[in-house]
Amino acid sequence: MNIDELNSRGIVLLGCGKMGSALLSGWLKRKIEPKSIDVVEPFPSDWLRSQPVRLNRSQLNPTPAVCLLAVKPQAAKDAFENVLAFGGGRTVVVSIIAGLPIAYLESIFGPETPIVRTMPNTPAAIGQGITALAGNQISGSADVDLAEGLMSAVGETVRLENEELMNAVTALSGSGPAYVFHLIETMAKVGEELGLEAGISLKLAVATVAGAGQLATTSNRSPADLRVDVTSPGGTTEAALMHLMNPESGLRRLMSDCMRAAEMRGKELGKLHD
Repeated sequence: MNIDELNSRGIVLLGCGKMGSALLSGWLKRKIEPKSIDVVEPFPSDWLRSQPVRLNRSQLNPTPAVCLLAVKPQAAKDAFENVLAFGGGRTVVVSIIAGLPIAYLESIFGPETPIVRTMPNTPAAIGQGITALAGNQISGSADVDLAEGLMSAVGETVRLENEELMNAVTALSGSGPAYVFHLIETMAKVGEELGLEAGISLKLAVATVAGAGQLATTSNRSPADLRVDVTSPGGTTEAALMHLMNPESGLRRLMSDCMRAAEMRGKELGKLHD
């Protein structure tokens, strides 16, 4: 992240809900000067009001380095009225708005505007997110670098070869936390059915998923290898995996169905803004 450029030219953050607040918190921790950040948020939280940023000023920085769009899709059209002046090429427009394709953003800000579309996920709230990025044709490597630096304040980043892959990212990592949360719910509920007290079952399920995720993150071995480590021949895990890995009714089939449904819905939402 080019801190000096951001501090000298500034950032405009349009929308500061949960994800916008996570980003803002990450930027401040990265030593971006609060006075260089303009925030436009009609319903500021108490936390946002307590931050020393430029909140809802009548005059925004006219030529910020970045304008980051963090409003809800249904509020985007009206909210964009506040930042239309940033189109034209001097400001990099970065969007975290789900479902809004680059073509739509170019129709708003102009095709000469460098635009980087991103898809973060909710673990960004604790700095453990992952964000995929894709720039439009006019955006250069420095523009994408700038966007990537901002998004790295809340976790890891990956760059996509083309924007069309964003729906696959949405199906995997964007919606993915909900799949994991439901897995925890389900494991805990079945634990209760097997006789465990509800609180103990939930604690075991949460810790198991969190610990396995951390092990997968820190190990230099593949998830398949780690799975084999847990699976003793003829043991309890093997008995469970016979169901979970069944090619007709197992997890692979279920995840394929649910992720393809999410990808298809992403494509449908994108067409609404073509």
